[in-house]
Amino acid sequence: MPASRRTRIVTLDHMGIGVRDLKAARKFYAAALGALGMKVNMDVGEAFGLGSRTQKIFWVGRDRQAGGGNHIAFRVDHPEEVDAFHAAALAAGGKDNGKPGPRPHYGPHYYAAFVKDREGNNIEAVCYARTAGRAKRRRR
Repeated sequence: MPASRRTRIVTLDHMGIGVRDLKAARKFYAAALGALGMKVNMDVGEAFGLGSRTQKIFWVGRDRQAGGGNHIAFRVDHPEEVDAFHAAALAAGGKDNGKPGPRPHYGPHYYAAFVKDREGNNIEAVCYARTAGRAKRRRR
């Protein structure tokens, strides 16, 4: 039977990925996502949850069978946050998978950076601010 009431826009509450090396993942994600204002807000031994303030929206858990290959994008309000994410992720051992910059083929105001974690997950920070692409070009 169909629901009589529908949520106007369904939002993602939380999601998780599995990793083989939980200790290395914690170091990487605490640094990379810390640049976005996120932090580890819960640790249950074999997994930890990160988010802004008290959120636990992104979970990383030990999975000895994990094979990477996930793509997760974190949306932010300012292009400088994208830049900071990229720098922090590289400093924490990530591999560049797309330097910060406009991606007009994804949309007119799509400004993003991509980094692969040590297990091959593609982590992205994206900003849709109208000035994102122009701000980067002005700083050059």
